[in-house]
This record gives sequence, C-alpha cells and structure tokens, in this order.
Amino acid sequence: MNSFSNLMGKQTLLPIIQANTVSQGVEIAKAMSSAGINLVEVVLRTAASLDVITAIKHELPNLKVGAGTVLDADILKKALSAGSDFIITPATSTKLLMNLANCPVPVLPGVSNTADILLATEFGYNELKLFPASLSGGTAFLSAMASVFSDISFCPTGGINQSNQQEYMALSNVFAVGGTWIAKSHWVEQRQWSKISSACAAAQGLS
Repeated sequence: MNSFSNLMGKQTLLPIIQANTVSQGVEIAKAMSSAGINLVEVVLRTAASLDVITAIKHELPNLKVGAGTVLDADILKKALSAGSDFIITPATSTKLLMNLANCPVPVLPGVSNTADILLATEFGYNELKLFPASLSGGTAFLSAMASVFSDISFCPTGGINQSNQQEYMALSNVFAVGGTWIAKSHWVEQRQWSKISSACAAAQGLS
C-alpha cells in the first residue's frame, strides 16, 4: 500500500485549498508553492474543485496535488481523472474502503473515533486523518490512541491553527497537521496571496 507520509516527505503541514474558481485555486497554490510547499489538498466542496486540481497540475507540475472530501466511488473516479496524486476522505465506511482498495495513489482515510480507526486498520491502513480533530478529542484523544493503536500515525485536521499546531506536532503519533488557517477565505477574496505565503512559511517554521 502506498504511503501518504512518504509522498509528503519532510513536509509536516498539509495545506488545504478551497477555491470557488480555477484562477483562485491556482493563485493559492502558487502562493503556497513559493513558501516551499510541495504538496497540497484541494477539497471537493465547490463546483470548480476538480478543474482546480487539473489546472494546478498544469501550472505547477512539480507540486503534488490531491483531492479531499472523497465520499464514494463516483467522486473517487472523478478525482483520479482530474489527476489527483492522492486521495483523502473525511470519514470511513466499509463500502468506501472497499472502493479505495485498488486505488492507484496513496489514500488517507478520515476517522473520528476508535471504531473508525479499527475499521481502517482492518483494511490495512496505518496512516489516518483525524477529522474533525478539535471535536473528536483533539490532542487528548490522540495521546490515548498512542497506546491502543501503537502502529497508527495521524494527520489531524479540523480546528488546527497557528496557536495549537505545535501541540499536535509534539505527539509521537502525529506525522503532519492539516488546515485552512494558512489560506483564510478573506485573504483569497481580497487576493492577498502574500499573506498565504507568509502563513505557510510560519507554519513550517521558516519565518
């Protein structure tokens, strides 16, 4: 099974792009890339999302671009057709994990409780997304999981920001954190791309 963390390499920030237009998505990706980001997640929450993935791949061929919010086989097929380098889900189910079983790119399944984690491990996953992290027990939950599921590592998203990022990263079973705080919606609306670059640099300890 392909490893998501291997795809990330040394990057410990999973920047999430939510764009209403293709041009927005490309500009956000360019701002992130200029801050040393090598991998981004485009959440499939807007009508433009799939086209955003394809456009970023074209404009920034060295940037790894994946699809988030993948919920079923149809969305999975569209995300792969758009050129996704990886797949991230917000939740898990037996049916969804079966659909993902032969996925040709790395997958990061979303979990929110111990039952989800156990189900994902039964399908062979040892890297999972905790979502929404802040509402699913946060660092206390992840700390407790370290002894129960000692071979599992997490990328928590949902409620992560600059003030608590390091609390999550200090945990031995966290390999990265994800979030949208590095591309706030009003920055995007006002085309303040430099603020996105600065936030990404700060989140990686580069500023």
